[in-house]
Amino acid sequence: MDSEGSLPFLHGDRDVMRVLLDRRADGSTPGARHDDHRVALVIGGGGMRGTYVAGMLRALERAGLQPGFDEVYGASSGSFSAAAFLTGNAEDCATCFHEDLSTEAFINMKRLGSRRPVVSLDHLVDAIGSRRPMDWAGLGRTPAPLRIVATDTADLTPHTLEGMVTDADWVQALRASASIPLLCGPPVSYGGRRWVDGSVGEPLAMLRALRGGATHVLVMLCRGADDMHEDADAGMSLWARTLDRIVPGLGTVAQGSRRYGAELRIVTDAAHPDRGPGHLLAMAPSRSAGVGSLCVDADPLGEAVRIGDESAVAAIASVALEGRDLDPA
Repeated sequence: MDSEGSLPFLHGDRDVMRVLLDRRADGSTPGARHDDHRVALVIGGGGMRGTYVAGMLRALERAGLQPGFDEVYGASSGSFSAAAFLTGNAEDCATCFHEDLSTEAFINMKRLGSRRPVVSLDHLVDAIGSRRPMDWAGLGRTPAPLRIVATDTADLTPHTLEGMVTDADWVQALRASASIPLLCGPPVSYGGRRWVDGSVGEPLAMLRALRGGATHVLVMLCRGADDMHEDADAGMSLWARTLDRIVPGLGTVAQGSRRYGAELRIVTDAAHPDRGPGHLLAMAPSRSAGVGSLCVDADPLGEAVRIGDESAVAAIASVALEGRDLDPA
C-alpha cells in the first residue's frame, strides 16, 4: 500500500518529492547541498510508452526540480530521455516523440526478417541528436551524472556503462542501452562487449541507485495502473519464456506489464526484502492514451505526453499542498 493514501499517479514515500521541493526552495545544486540526502532519478524503458515519461520530465524541468537530483539512471528509451533532461532539453525530447518518431522510418514491423531493423536506432539518434539538438558534449559535464544501464549479451546481466568521453562514446552508449533484441538488429558493441536493451536485465534501476548510496529515489513509470498486469507475482508467461529461448531477452522485454507491477510492489512496500533502507517514490501516468511500445500514431503519442505532463504537475502540487497543511504558519 502507498504510505500516505492513494493517488493514481503517485506511489510510495512522498518524502522524496518533499526533499526536491525543499531543494528548489533553498536553491541548492549537486555538490553544494544544504542537506545530507542523495536523490536519484530512475527512468526505465518501454519503447514509445516513454512518451508518458517524457511529459513528466518536461513538467519536472518546467517546475525547476532538475537541479534537485544528484544522479540520474536511464535504461532503453529512458536513457535518451534522461540525457535530454540533464542537458535542459526535456521540452524538445517530449515533442520529438509525436513530431519526429511517429513515422515508419523509425518503427515498421514490415521490416521484420529483412536486412533492415524494425526499430531504427539511426533514426532515433538523428531525430534526437540532429532535428532536436542534443548537447552530447555537455553530457559529460552535467552537475548530476548520467548513469546508462545496458544488458551484457554474454550473460544477460545489467551494467552501468562507463568511459564515455567523446560525443561518439555517448551516442554509442545510448544506442547500446536501447537496442531491443532482434527488433533493432544485432547487439551494439561498446567497451569490448556486446550490449542490448537495459530493460532486459533491469527494468528500473531503483535498487541499483539505493545500493550506490542514494537515500531518496524518484522512479518514472511509463505504465499507469490500468496498464499493469493484475498479478505482479505471475512471473514470465509461457510464450515469453519460449521467445526468450529463441531470441534471448526479447520475451523478457515484452513482459513489461508484469515486470513493472513487481517493481512497483518494491516501491510501495517499505518492508520488501529486496529493498533495504531508503525512500522510494514512483510517478505514473494517471490514465492511458492507448500507446504501445511500437506505436507510431502521432495523436495518441501527443496525448501521452500531455497525460504525463499533467500527472507530474498534479503529483508535485499534491505534495506541495501537503507541506502547506503541515506548516503552522
